[in-house]
Amino acid sequence: MMKKIQMTTPIVEMDGDEMTRVLWKMIKDELILPFVELKSEYYDLGLKHRDETNDEVTVQAALANKKYGVSVKCATITPNAQRMDEYNLHKMWKSPNGTIRAILDGTVFRTPIMIDPISPVVKNWKKPITIARHAFGDIYKATEIKVPGAGVAKLSFTDEKGETISKEIFTFEGAGVLQGQFNKEDSIYSFARSCFAYALDAKQDLWFGAKDTISKTYDHRFKDIFQEVYDNEYKEQFEKAGITYFYSLIDDIVARVIRSEGGFIWACKNYDGDVMSDMVSTAFGSLAMMTSVLVSPEGNYEYEAAHGTVTRHYYRYLEGEKTSTNPMATIFAWSGALRKRGEKDGLDELIHFADTLEKACLDTLNSGVMTKDLTRLAENIEVTEVNSEEFLRAIRSRLETLLES
Repeated sequence: MMKKIQMTTPIVEMDGDEMTRVLWKMIKDELILPFVELKSEYYDLGLKHRDETNDEVTVQAALANKKYGVSVKCATITPNAQRMDEYNLHKMWKSPNGTIRAILDGTVFRTPIMIDPISPVVKNWKKPITIARHAFGDIYKATEIKVPGAGVAKLSFTDEKGETISKEIFTFEGAGVLQGQFNKEDSIYSFARSCFAYALDAKQDLWFGAKDTISKTYDHRFKDIFQEVYDNEYKEQFEKAGITYFYSLIDDIVARVIRSEGGFIWACKNYDGDVMSDMVSTAFGSLAMMTSVLVSPEGNYEYEAAHGTVTRHYYRYLEGEKTSTNPMATIFAWSGALRKRGEKDGLDELIHFADTLEKACLDTLNSGVMTKDLTRLAENIEVTEVNSEEFLRAIRSRLETLLES
């Protein structure tokens, strides 16, 4: 019996919803608790508990991240009208990810997990593409109006002295919809610095694209801030490291991404990053094969699965069926958080465990033992399709062997 690895500082553990909540417990029981004397401060971010606490639990979890510096988060439900009825909610609560990101003012970095038997759909992609998503503002914090009929829509801002800037948006001749979104310069500066620092650490080029030709104030300000931060703070370091910063219209960036070999960081505004990270992860193989970490300007980290709660599998699970749900992104959220905790606390054993856990996962997949979503993508290898429990047991077997060697 191996001695359990000791921790000194807790990580913040944020539980979630549906099938990913089921996998969360399975991963802990099979791959974490037998090997690590886990110290965690637990927050239940399941939709029912968020509703019971008026979503205060989400705020508490984010503040705990600021206290301890490292957290790991399960996928959670952002309710719509259907969920309101299904869960009998008091309110259509906002995205917990959006709430946490706003409090931490962080940037989300998402990188695909590549394995030998699965080639990217874009055949010239040879290296992972990391999406850096600005995790504040835009449509995720927007105010919206369902316009009932004819009228004039205006955008106005009143400063502290009471002076108002007002512009007419549109004269409605009938019903429509209206949306007001915002961002903050300090958040954009943080986003830019996080991206440049991450690129330097990874020694990879940084690309950024927006629609400044159309959005001549909003998007153009992102462009200008990135250029200012690069010129004043990072240009010399980038040149010394032999890497480049490149800006272009997002249309051009998308085309260049498709033609590239990968191996760079692609900075995206909030909505762009949401969409493009799903495109990149799917093109590399699967939404479940994507690491995701939120990095705050203060150096706090929140690791999460980049996908949703796998609702269809959850309903089948409730009927007693064993599902072949891919747990890789959630496992890598745990390994990322444990590694970072080890780095912050100087615990080499914990860092080694996280590295070994990831190797056990990749070795299992490269041997052909896979969940259903990957078996259809694998090439030039004999595959064995397994359910989630069988997959986790196969990883544990390899993990034990690697840790003993």
